Amino acid sequence: MGYRETLLEPVKIGARTAQNRFFIQPMETNDEDETGDPSERTTQRYEELARGEAGVVCLEAISVTRESRARDNQLTIMEPNREPLRQFVKRVKSANPKTIFIFQLTHSGELSSDKFSRRVTVNPLYGYGGDLLTEDEVDKIIDDFVLAAQIAHDAGADGIDMKLCHGYFGSQVLRPYNSRTWKYGGAWENRRQFAFDLYERIAKAVGDKDFLIGSKISAWEGFPGGFGTDGPASPVMDLTEPLDLLRGLEERGAQFFIQSAGSPGITISLTQVDKHIPYYAYINQYWAKEFKRAVRPETVIIGSNFSVFRDGNNGLCAVEAKDSGLLPYGAKCVESGVLDMIALGRQSFADPLLPKKLRDGREGDIKWCTVCDNCLELLIRQTPVGCSTYNKRFTDLLVEQRKLHGKLQQAHT
Repeated sequence: MGYRETLLEPVKIGARTAQNRFFIQPMETNDEDETGDPSERTTQRYEELARGEAGVVCLEAISVTRESRARDNQLTIMEPNREPLRQFVKRVKSANPKTIFIFQLTHSGELSSDKFSRRVTVNPLYGYGGDLLTEDEVDKIIDDFVLAAQIAHDAGADGIDMKLCHGYFGSQVLRPYNSRTWKYGGAWENRRQFAFDLYERIAKAVGDKDFLIGSKISAWEGFPGGFGTDGPASPVMDLTEPLDLLRGLEERGAQFFIQSAGSPGITISLTQVDKHIPYYAYINQYWAKEFKRAVRPETVIIGSNFSVFRDGNNGLCAVEAKDSGLLPYGAKCVESGVLDMIALGRQSFADPLLPKKLRDGREGDIKWCTVCDNCLELLIRQTPVGCSTYNKRFTDLLVEQRKLHGKLQQAHT
């Protein structure tokens, strides 16, 4: 098969079928309203992604609490958000009922900003810290996740991505650095139980076998004691715990996993490969292959870090451009059994219509991500996020923010 046929082939996920092999990553845009409800801009963005015909669209990280969060204007999924989220999902599904629409549930933990929320931790990490959570407070966080899953289901979402990656709360509990003596700390059997309890409680509370559940997981966080290392003070990669986690979650109902890596505040080039080191993306396909080998054939593995491959103009050496582009290389990964779907993150900002353009035979019209990472800069600056290469609104916003930053620097000198 050619890459077009491969990438447009449907794939079954649990009781549902994705219309093609494209998965839209949960990319935070920080443009929700002050109550955490989707704004009109938020809604229009996801309507456009649905019209782009990706097999699965994952909603950006939606926080189960407003007390501790990483973004000032972050989506939240609490009781007051129930009806606005229902209306939001209705509009997105009206744009394209064939696209599977899931929510990524999160709690920011030690990555919460102490400028507008409470930073909390299960075991203080150098450079971060925060209020040490009690066991009762962690139990309350689990309660919040369970309620959020119920709200997502009732709002009409097709499933959830229970976030266990990128240094956020789930990965903070799972990593070996969580050596604290408590029920979810120390030995791996204790740490993994946090995720197991979450899955079991969510399945019981939602009670719908057609409702999808899976997780985005960092295979290796890349710092001492991070997830995927061989001890609380070691940076050495060891996939024993990540692969065991996959199998345990699969036993508890997981139908898919999104492979990722790194913790953006510490090891950003693992999470979001830099254009100056594009070959780092190859490591992600290794991790995806290991994920695939660890689970049952029907469990869907979604691979990350494909935006950097672009149209073959990517700086990769020892390979022809026609073979190294996102489409041919992504298809090759599917055909060779490395993964089942390819995830688009930064590329989805550049062109939300990529899957549809491919189906229509308009590959020449695709707007390729330039991997400038200005979208990341906008996120760090706590402003609305989008593609500054193809959308003038975000170009102007970036220029404005840089000017403001320069003025503030001058005022302090």
